[in-house]
Amino acid sequence: MSREGGDQPLAIEPSAFQPLDPAAAPPPKKRNPLRWVLLGTGALFLLVMAFLLTARSLEVAVVAETPAKVSVDGFALPFGERYLLRPGTYSVSASAEGYHPMTSEVTVGDQDSQRAELILRPLPGLLSISSEPAGAKVLIDGELVGETPLAELPVEAGEHQLQLRLERYLPREQALEITGRQLPQTLALALAPAWADVSVSSQPPGAEILVDGEAVANTPANVEILQGERQLMLRLASYADWEQTLELNAGEPLELGTITLQPAAGLLELASRPSGANVTLDGEFQGQTPLTLEVSPGRAHRLAVFKPGYRRYNGSVELAAAATDSRTVTLKPQLGKVRFEISPANAILRIDGKPRGRGSQTLSLPAFEHSVEVVLEGHASVRKRVTPRPGLEQLVQVSLQTEQAARMARIKPEITTSVGQTLLLFKPEDSPQASFTMGASRREPGRRANEVLHPAALRRMFYLSTTEVTNAQFRLYQADHNSGQIDGNSLNREHQPAVQVSWQQAASFCNWLSAREGLPPFYRQTKGIINGYNPSATGYRLPTEAEWAWAARADGANWLKFPWGESFPPTLAVENYADNTSAYVTGRILNGYTDGHVVSAPVASFGPNSKGLYDLGGNVAEWAHDVYGIPSANGATQTDPLGPQSGDNYVIRGASWAHSKIAELRLSHRDYGQAGRDDVGFRLARYAE
Repeated sequence: MSREGGDQPLAIEPSAFQPLDPAAAPPPKKRNPLRWVLLGTGALFLLVMAFLLTARSLEVAVVAETPAKVSVDGFALPFGERYLLRPGTYSVSASAEGYHPMTSEVTVGDQDSQRAELILRPLPGLLSISSEPAGAKVLIDGELVGETPLAELPVEAGEHQLQLRLERYLPREQALEITGRQLPQTLALALAPAWADVSVSSQPPGAEILVDGEAVANTPANVEILQGERQLMLRLASYADWEQTLELNAGEPLELGTITLQPAAGLLELASRPSGANVTLDGEFQGQTPLTLEVSPGRAHRLAVFKPGYRRYNGSVELAAAATDSRTVTLKPQLGKVRFEISPANAILRIDGKPRGRGSQTLSLPAFEHSVEVVLEGHASVRKRVTPRPGLEQLVQVSLQTEQAARMARIKPEITTSVGQTLLLFKPEDSPQASFTMGASRREPGRRANEVLHPAALRRMFYLSTTEVTNAQFRLYQADHNSGQIDGNSLNREHQPAVQVSWQQAASFCNWLSAREGLPPFYRQTKGIINGYNPSATGYRLPTEAEWAWAARADGANWLKFPWGESFPPTLAVENYADNTSAYVTGRILNGYTDGHVVSAPVASFGPNSKGLYDLGGNVAEWAHDVYGIPSANGATQTDPLGPQSGDNYVIRGASWAHSKIAELRLSHRDYGQAGRDDVGFRLARYAE
């Protein structure tokens, strides 16, 4: 580098150097306040525009009679009764003079304009109540709130039911409208009396006045008596009480006039020996002694006392007003002779429960009805009633029976069931075959292995039906029962025996018939199933196997093999078996035998056996009571055997229209089962005691 005007180089000289002062600050920059104002204004404008663009209008309507104040919890722009709010949930509060303040949650949605209504609840009104007279109980809506007068009683605004109650005054009820807002309301009410003024006088005066039994005054008097039905009585010594029922209306006075009292009746305490005698006064029956008689004063009355078996007493009685007296009348007996002829001679005679000696005798007894009893140990007592008659001797004959004889006399030899079955009474002990051997000998043609010989005995008296139960009779128990048919031959006609009946159904029929006739059921039944029996019950049942065998086989001193005798086959039509007419139904038949019935015959179509029983050996086989089993040949004699309480199979006895073999037609033949069959029916039995 050179200076101007020459080529000489410019000399560079050091200058004075002064380092910066570290503590010295740079010169301050100048701030622009307008810039910040503009920025703030812009931001605020943006916020306002954002709020205005997203806010929604909410109208807050307050229901109140006085001006209300409203506040919203959150950012809200008020415009009169409207507020601008962004969508969301806000707490809105309102208050007004005379009202309970209220706060409610309000949700602002996306709608441009919305409305919220706040209904303020008024504060209670101040009610003052007075009544004439005072002291009435005040009830508002049925709740006791006090007694009049009441001052400034807080009562919720709205409609109420007011009641005033005061003894001896009519109740007052009315509707009540309370303004509320702590505004005072005054109510003055007059109560109407609940009584009527009753004027009462008497002759003579001074009688005590009683209303419903309570003394209130003496005649003459004007008495305030509560409305309604009241019992008014006047009472004065030596005079009869006067009494009348009054129907009174409140506020309506009643004038009864002068009541004339009647002298009081005298009282007669009347007794008699003996007691219990009938009494009449002036011919009117009064009762039986001992009794108290009311006797009108001032005159004589006819008195009569009488009792059957005694002479009549006739007298008179006269008493002063309100006087009392007592009298005992002794009646003289009227006697009649009764001659008692008693057998045995040592039997005891009792008259009216008191012993009067033994055997025959003649007694004089009062002429009224007596209970007579003749007793002797080991004999059935006899009771009778007798009324002796004066002047006429009566005869009473009594012949005592032993208890056994009397018991037997009470048992009917024949009974008929409510379904028309006839049952005959049997007393095995009177038979030479009361003890017998059941089963059959090994040597007997046709014997089966289950016919083991074993001893049995019957001691209890029993009834047995003469025929099997018919279809008509069984349908009284089971209306839809159908015995069916075979190859077009009906088993279902009314008088044919009921078949297709299981053992359970037969036993249930017995219980049904027992209940129908009021007898104790023999079979125990649970949920419709027979599961046992009660041996002491006298209700209907099925015959035991021993009873069936005895009834079928015992013929005097003989023990029958077949219903007709000992030989096989039968020569006459004695029962309904598989005969010539049944060949196409049964297959195997009794050759040469004709009974005229293809299947079962109407019951009792053939003659009875020696005991009067039909069809025991034919027509249909029959259910027995016993559970099936094979008896032991070495067992002890079983008396009145009933067998186990329950089992799977039950004994079937007797032949049927389907049988023809010698094994089947024998009376010792035994079968078993549980289900119904077309050739098995049943008959009834029951113990006599």
